[in-house]
Amino acid sequence: MKILVAVKRVVDYAVKVRVRPDRTAVDTGSVKMSMNPFCEIAVEEALRLREAGAASEVVAATVGPAQAADTLRTALAMGADRAVHVLHDPDPARPLLPLAVAKILRALALQESPGLLILGKQV
Repeated sequence: MKILVAVKRVVDYAVKVRVRPDRTAVDTGSVKMSMNPFCEIAVEEALRLREAGAASEVVAATVGPAQAADTLRTALAMGADRAVHVLHDPDPARPLLPLAVAKILRALALQESPGLLILGKQV
């Protein structure tokens, strides 16, 4: 069985976030980013299932800019077999909405046809 795990790049949990001066968003320009802790738990669980013999392959997937490849490298370093990066260049005028991410993940799941899809707390 193949397990597909969706991972997300977020501001590191140990970093104190700062709001932009115009108070419209969080300033992420010089902030350390990492894998969402809930996504880390999802990857660990998928790896436990593979080690137990319930799965044959663990595939980590993310949607985002080129910098999100670091998140996939983290998943590969944890032990994932493959990684899929759906590239999306950030455009302030057209942000990537959660519904669009859900549709992309659905299409990826249909293409990969995993036996199990694991998500963290939120995508």
